[in-house]
Amino acid sequence: MSKTLHRIFIFFLILIGAATFFFFAIYGYSYYLTSSEERFFHELHKFLKPSGSIGHGLGIIGSLMMILGVSSYMIRKRVRRFVRLGFLKYWLEIHIFLCSVGPILVLYHTTFKFGGIVAVSFWSMIAVVISGVIGRFIYIQIPRSIQGQEYSLDELKSLNQDYTNRLKAEFGLDDVLITKLEHFNKIEIHKKTNFFSISGLILKDHYINKNLIGEIKKELISRKIKSGNIKKIVKLCNSKLILSRRIILLHSVHTIFRYWHIIHLPFAIIMLIIMLVHVGVTVIFGYKWIF
Repeated sequence: MSKTLHRIFIFFLILIGAATFFFFAIYGYSYYLTSSEERFFHELHKFLKPSGSIGHGLGIIGSLMMILGVSSYMIRKRVRRFVRLGFLKYWLEIHIFLCSVGPILVLYHTTFKFGGIVAVSFWSMIAVVISGVIGRFIYIQIPRSIQGQEYSLDELKSLNQDYTNRLKAEFGLDDVLITKLEHFNKIEIHKKTNFFSISGLILKDHYINKNLIGEIKKELISRKIKSGNIKKIVKLCNSKLILSRRIILLHSVHTIFRYWHIIHLPFAIIMLIIMLVHVGVTVIFGYKWIF
């Protein structure tokens, strides 16, 4: 999949998710704001209540999306037979999409009213979603190939050196500009395992890099380098700066990612078990949607 096609793919996933959220928010706005005692008399009650034709369907579809999102990604990641079935990064994106839109549908299924054991499942679902967002942030800090294979530290250092060599050989950058890009190499490997410490460092480095790229761009313009080459140089410099940052954070990110799995997985298991119990009880009591 080309970069352009991939961006279109991601755009449509985001569009579908946003459209789903806003459609039901607008459609059921008055119903969801009505008190529990008065909802029975609302014109949309027979459709949007948890056992209604729409509300029940949202619960079923949302639950299936989450189950499919979790199971498909785990199978692709752990079963060797499927290792060549598409790049892992694309499966992860599908996993994120299904496990983001699914909870949205389940939220509307509950009509924002939940209690008892279902509340445990709901808040576990919220914890899974939130931890998933954090996990995605941590995940992208670990450099990987397009196939989703993680680079070793030696491979990262070699790749970083390749960027330097390209800037010198292809675009003729001198040591003055290259030295500016090497500021991160003077920093020792970051070993703190505090998520907020790492997040702060990344945010701070983002603004440092932005200013540094601006300085390099001005310097390139003053040297009357062609605009087409300037864009290529700036893109390569930016890649090098980001890679340098990820190299020094590699140890910390790996440690946090291990802790993240310990937190994320139990919530997912609790959510799925209670959800299956809820579905089983619903079927026993005869709520079979439109079937």
